[in-house]
Amino acid sequence: MKQGLRSFVLGGLLTLGCVFGYTQLDKILKAGGIAVVVDRLGKDIDRFVNNLTNTKPDKNFATKVVPIISVGKGTHVGAAQVMGKPELVQKVQAVAQVEGDFMGREVRVRGLIPVSTKNPGRNLDRVEGVGVSAIIDIRL
Repeated sequence: MKQGLRSFVLGGLLTLGCVFGYTQLDKILKAGGIAVVVDRLGKDIDRFVNNLTNTKPDKNFATKVVPIISVGKGTHVGAAQVMGKPELVQKVQAVAQVEGDFMGREVRVRGLIPVSTKNPGRNLDRVEGVGVSAIIDIRL
């Protein structure tokens, strides 16, 4: 039974590869991989970042690791640790990444905004009072 399931999944991935092309499939798998890593290891990553930065959350502030999602594309592009009052940090589901050029293409700006949804659209549901305290790069 397991062999049949593996063959089915592999066949599906090959079909997706043909339909979307390798680069699209690669992006889908990487985005899904980041989501899984953050979902499963977020608390462990959060503790590691707190130890690394000598941060000691208490009753007045909390930290949490959430995915970074590129606005407009909906793609998971990494992870970030957010920090703030516990009741506000609890609301954060992701960090929205917005990008733009300044002075033509001489300066590239990337804004990171804590939001209360994993599907940020044009109207970002910003969580005021929460900041990004660390960026986590995940190699897949």
